[in-house]
Amino acid sequence: MTKPRTRDPLPDRRSQRIAEKGPDLKLVDPNAAAIDIGSTMHTAAVNPSSCDMSVSAFGTFTQDLHALADCFLDCGFTSVAMESTGVYWIPAFEILEARGFEVILVNARYAKNVPGRKTDVSDAGWLRQLHSYGLLRGSFRPDAEIATLRVYMRQRERLTKYAAA
Repeated sequence: MTKPRTRDPLPDRRSQRIAEKGPDLKLVDPNAAAIDIGSTMHTAAVNPSSCDMSVSAFGTFTQDLHALADCFLDCGFTSVAMESTGVYWIPAFEILEARGFEVILVNARYAKNVPGRKTDVSDAGWLRQLHSYGLLRGSFRPDAEIATLRVYMRQRERLTKYAAA
């Protein structure tokens, strides 16, 4: 009876050559920040070389969101990626956008595919890193006029259904 053949692992030199052939990631936006949006707390991550605290927690009240925007302005950030699974992102998005930030809303499904990150702090840091390398795509967000029109149309549809009942 013969032994089944097993493949030997790749020699170290060959695996190093394969790893070296991969594309080098270039830092696209060093002034990128990220926020992991929660219902009771927002976790913000920034470039560690830019600020003293690379990860900070902020509340969800309006004054807390303005403090978050002030913190980003003081550190010189221009772009913010945020991740949220609920509707809690809307006030933060609007305040940051009004302050002149380039804000993108990231679908949580696309940013959480890497295992091992289970806390808000590590999620925010990972999101910031992906955003600084330009690896995140923002969700569609219509202009303010279109968003207002959509709200009116949804309210009209709701009222029509209520009237029919």
